[in-house]
Amino acid sequence: MDSITHLFYGGVICAAIAPKAHRRAALLAGAALNTLPDLDVLPLLLSHDPIVRMTWHRAATHSWLVLPLIAWAIWWFFKRRGGRVAAAPTRWWWAIFVCLMAHPLLDSFTVYGTQLLWPLPVRPLMWSSLFIVDPLFTLPWLLAFLLAMVAGTRRWGGRALAAGLALGVGYLGWSLLAKAQVARAADSELAALGHADAPRFSVPMPLTTLLWREVAMVPGGYLEGFRSLSVDRGPMHFRFHPTDAAALQAAGAVPAVQRMAWFTRGFIAARVVDDDLLIDDLRMGNAPEYFFSFRVARHAEAGWRAIPVAAVRSPPRDVGAQWDAVWQRIWTEPAGQAATGNSGATPAANASK
Repeated sequence: MDSITHLFYGGVICAAIAPKAHRRAALLAGAALNTLPDLDVLPLLLSHDPIVRMTWHRAATHSWLVLPLIAWAIWWFFKRRGGRVAAAPTRWWWAIFVCLMAHPLLDSFTVYGTQLLWPLPVRPLMWSSLFIVDPLFTLPWLLAFLLAMVAGTRRWGGRALAAGLALGVGYLGWSLLAKAQVARAADSELAALGHADAPRFSVPMPLTTLLWREVAMVPGGYLEGFRSLSVDRGPMHFRFHPTDAAALQAAGAVPAVQRMAWFTRGFIAARVVDDDLLIDDLRMGNAPEYFFSFRVARHAEAGWRAIPVAAVRSPPRDVGAQWDAVWQRIWTEPAGQAATGNSGATPAANASK
């Protein structure tokens, strides 16, 4: 999630566990603790490889095998110094531990990917039921944080924390329910197209859980469809987008290709531009523009050889126009949609947005 949400999310969790007399200090401590795992971006800035920076973020400092040790070190340090932690060591141990462990757990609800079991060679978790920035998810944590800070030790401050926790967790539950509804809509259409078993994922569009994007990997490319939970009632429609599968397979030994395939669970597309192989992370963005695209290899007589990885910049986005399009699609189902194709190798007739 975004850093702002982590501040309030961490503060509320920590203050809900710490003693009431320490509530204001716990709010600030929780905000700092829940920010701590994201400091891994600082050493990664020293790398010139954008794939290294991308795929090593949310690794060691987000691992449930590492964070308990960090929690113990922080707790032990402050306990030895006396003060609040020494006065209530058990409550503060749980406040510190749960606050740190909650950070990567929340991140796992986004599509970016969180290496929750690093250093085990387990692919990143990406439940992808929340967009990285979602104001409706942030709001209950923000309000609970502010109200508890004003309340101090008064009883209604504890009630504000409990309400914030309930609403925040409830919104997570809603996001999973919404995702399941989209999956059901996609199931029947993909089965009709002959792709019932295709690897796929769904992700909410920016700032909302009412409009979703579903991607299914099929021979020669991928299918992309959109679903508004507000207005769409008929079949879910998909459009086919080709990828250079032959080039991607031929360059399979290139380390950058291997790393991205592992990190994204194979949800990448390939294209060849001026003898260079470009790969797109299909999870963030939508066709034809993606947030993470990289130039990774160059074609030579002996085949594909690795080159210094470079990020491919998309044209500047008109954020206002994009949000307007998302907002309109949430409340309006496009007329005259139809889908075609049986092997996934032929384009669908119409876009679904």
